[in-house]
Amino acid sequence: MVRREVTPGGVNMGDAGASGPRGLTLDRLELEDGATLAPLTIAYETWGRLAPARDNVALVCHALTGSAHARDDARPDDPRSGWWNPLIGPGRAFDTDRYYVICANVPGSCYGTTGPASPHPGDGEPYRLRFPHVTVADMVRAQRALLLALGIARLAVVAGGSVGGLQALEWAVAYPEAVEKAIVIGAAQRLAAQALAIDDIARQAIMADPAWQGGSYAPGAGPRVGLGIARMLAMLTYTSAEGLEARFGRRPAARASGWPRFGPRLDVETYLQHQADKLVDRFDANSYLYLTSAMDRYDVAAGHGSDRAALGRIRAEMLAVGMSSDWLYPAAQVRALAEAINESGGRARYVELSSPNGHDAFLKDWDAMDALLRPFLASPGDSRGPPHE
Repeated sequence: MVRREVTPGGVNMGDAGASGPRGLTLDRLELEDGATLAPLTIAYETWGRLAPARDNVALVCHALTGSAHARDDARPDDPRSGWWNPLIGPGRAFDTDRYYVICANVPGSCYGTTGPASPHPGDGEPYRLRFPHVTVADMVRAQRALLLALGIARLAVVAGGSVGGLQALEWAVAYPEAVEKAIVIGAAQRLAAQALAIDDIARQAIMADPAWQGGSYAPGAGPRVGLGIARMLAMLTYTSAEGLEARFGRRPAARASGWPRFGPRLDVETYLQHQADKLVDRFDANSYLYLTSAMDRYDVAAGHGSDRAALGRIRAEMLAVGMSSDWLYPAAQVRALAEAINESGGRARYVELSSPNGHDAFLKDWDAMDALLRPFLASPGDSRGPPHE
């Protein structure tokens, strides 16, 4: 099943306890819709040491445009150099003196794991739209296959925010005996209609850009304008009205922008344009289409008949974290997830992060996140007892 496990430089990585970026290639992965990815390369990174019993693994799952680089050992105090840098490391919430932390880039992305920009095994040309539609369940299947290839059968904890939170939830449902604890942040059973509508507008912006070329653009020559507009829309769903008003209000622009202008620029406009420019320089437009579609189509009840049947499978101790100003996955939805898990016989606790930073609070409010996660991670983790009060 496993073809090879290598560092980016091609050196064999036989010791699964060593830290650092790696890649592992599987001969094939069967997808939820019956399609097959053959082969599938998975890019992942690790921090800490794997215990001899292989029972100290913490899997952290990245969000939509994230990568496997959740921590940067070279710059551990820079919150921009690893997407969960302040939460992973010695003495931090995900304590690498205790946990062997793994983060794997998901199928369909463009950060080392096989995706639309990867070469198709048939002709060596990029997959582009020949890439199969992947689901959140497929992301979890790939992670499960990776862990089994490393000889890891059980997770001490799986955690993630946004699309990463969907993965954590799916792990607990799909592999109930393999998860001791699960942390679902800013995610729920499914995305609501308003967010679905915005995501489709974003995809339409990409596909309407002539540079998209039906998905067949050359590497580095994709639909920058369409992807940039998609990113601007997404950024609005990650922020909040309160946060935008406090940070920008109606102030004139404080930075230059290469985007077209119509009248005097405002600060909030050039902020969104700056965020758009950053994404188009690092992310593949087709990957954006595939991954937003996977997020939109996720429904925890799929294949189980109902929420109760799906959530009733969970054996892990669950922590559901809502953000007070989040409207992509409103706090009330996250609370309802925890309540539904408990009503289905599970053990879940809901906590709420009070923040003006909207959906992105789990990537910004580091002290608050640490305070919410640390007690849960420090608890014994026996999922057989009654729910937390």
